[in-house]
Amino acid sequence: VLGLGGGKAIDSAKAIADEANLPVVILPTLASTDAPTSALSVIYTDDGAFESYLFYKKNPELVMVDTDVIAKSPVRYLASGIADAMATLIEVKAVSEKHGDTMAGGKQTLAAVAIAEKAEETLFNYGLQAIEANRQGVVTAALESVVEANTLLSGLGFESGGLAAAHAIHNGFTALTGDIHHLTHGEKVAYGTLTQMILQNETAETLDKYIDFYQKLGLPTTLEEMHLENASREDLLKIGVQATAEGETIHQMPFEVTAEDVANALVAVDAYVKSR
Repeated sequence: VLGLGGGKAIDSAKAIADEANLPVVILPTLASTDAPTSALSVIYTDDGAFESYLFYKKNPELVMVDTDVIAKSPVRYLASGIADAMATLIEVKAVSEKHGDTMAGGKQTLAAVAIAEKAEETLFNYGLQAIEANRQGVVTAALESVVEANTLLSGLGFESGGLAAAHAIHNGFTALTGDIHHLTHGEKVAYGTLTQMILQNETAETLDKYIDFYQKLGLPTTLEEMHLENASREDLLKIGVQATAEGETIHQMPFEVTAEDVANALVAVDAYVKSR
C-alpha cells in the first residue's frame, strides 16, 4: 500500500495496510506532521472530534520524502510541521518526569530523549531559514534539516518518548465546532504546547522563547488566532473535558490535570501573550 499525500492519506494507508497485513510505503507531500514514521493513526468521528488512537503491529517499511516537493508546498504546512515537532521535547520531558509510558508501549529510552532534543535544537537553529527557502520554492540545507526534524526526529521522538498535555489539548479542541476546524494539526498543537507550559509553570524566559518563535512562524498564540475569542467558559471546559478523557495522554503529565486546569491555562496563555 502506498500512502501518497498529507495526514489523512498517510493515516488511511497505514490503517488499510495493517488491516490487510500488507507492507506500507509512506510518501508525504507535506512536512506538516510527524505521522509518516509512526505505527499509529488518530481516529476522528464524522464530526471531526477526536475518538481514539489506532495502534498498528509495525511501523511503515519505508518513508520517502522528496524535499523538492516539500519546497513547492504551501509554507503554512511546513510551519505547522515545525509546531508539531516543537511539542515533542516538551512532552517527552513531562513523560520522563512522571516515568510514564510511551506511545510505542513501555518506558523511554535514552535514544528517544536524545532524538527529541535534537529535533528541537534543529528547529530553533534552522526553522526560520527553512521557511524562507520554502517561501521561494527552493531546497537548502536548512530545509533538508527541518524536513528531517519534522518527519523523522519528531516521529521517533514522540512515539518512543511519549505524548503528554500538548497533543491531548489539541484533541480537546476537536470538541468544539466552528472556525477552529480550519486550523491545521500543528497550529492547534502550538497552542496546546503553550498551554502545557503554563500548566507546568514554565518561567517567562522560557515561554517568551517559544512564543517569539511561534509568532515568527505565523502560528497562533492567542485565543483570537485560534478563533476562540468568543468562546464561553463552558466551551473552554468542553476542551478540558475532552483533553482529560480516560486514556488521554495528558495523564502522562507528572501531576494530575483536571478539565478546569486546562480551561484556566487556555485563558492564561492568551492573557500572558497579550500582556507582552
